[in-house]
Amino acid sequence: MKLIDTHSHINFNQFKEDGDEVIQRALGDGIEMIIVGAEYKTSKRAIDYANKYEKGVYAAVGLHPIHLQEVIAQEKEDNIKFKTRAEEFNHDIYEKLANADEVVAIGEVGLDYYYISLNDNLSEIKKLQKDVFVKQLLLARELDLPVMLHCRVAHLDMLSLLKDFKQKYSRYLPSDRPWGVMHCFSGDEDLAWQYFNLGLMISFTGLITFSKQWDDLIRKMPSDRFMVETDCPFMTPELYRGKRNEPVLVKYVAQRISEIRKTSIEKIADISTKNAQAFFDI
Repeated sequence: MKLIDTHSHINFNQFKEDGDEVIQRALGDGIEMIIVGAEYKTSKRAIDYANKYEKGVYAAVGLHPIHLQEVIAQEKEDNIKFKTRAEEFNHDIYEKLANADEVVAIGEVGLDYYYISLNDNLSEIKKLQKDVFVKQLLLARELDLPVMLHCRVAHLDMLSLLKDFKQKYSRYLPSDRPWGVMHCFSGDEDLAWQYFNLGLMISFTGLITFSKQWDDLIRKMPSDRFMVETDCPFMTPELYRGKRNEPVLVKYVAQRISEIRKTSIEKIADISTKNAQAFFDI
């Protein structure tokens, strides 16, 4: 059985000591992966990791919205602390990164209002996030690469921006395949269909293993519009909750989807893998 973890962060500090061991463990279990950047440093590291392996490891490069300002925070669910430093988006630098053979997407990019504090200038930060997001959407179109979208506490603005972008640049968007994926999808069924109608896919994490919130959506969603991911080191599936997530555990996401859709995990693995291969052109 083959699977593709379509969104992993082996390039993060949580894997600093054993990143290659984690990758090899997954590959040994038939699981390929895309390592996703969040700013320049981790984007470059994603490429470096992918470059080490003849096949099965790919990279995405992009500037995550929380890296546009300094943030000191903690993900309570995963008990992971992190700190970001403000980075300005440089088109030429990211274009150069994205031209590497190992890169299959621009990401992760998007909007994140979760970490905006009461002391911040809300309108200014939102404007900055939107401006940088659009610049990276345009970079993806210039290079004919799909985009990996991040959205947290910002779906109304995300939908508005994507609808406007599609209207303005529809001639540059592929008509025969999805052009973006809403990673770690956490919205409701109505929201999912709005993203489908914009030409996007959605991707599920270990969230679905400890919440039934998405069961109805998973039963009804089109078979050609979903993928699976870990978002590791975050979103660890129920069975291993409290421990660091890693690509080898993506099979538990596929397993949960198979249970909800009342089919075999082999069938879900086949569908999600073919979806990923077509979407990322791998």
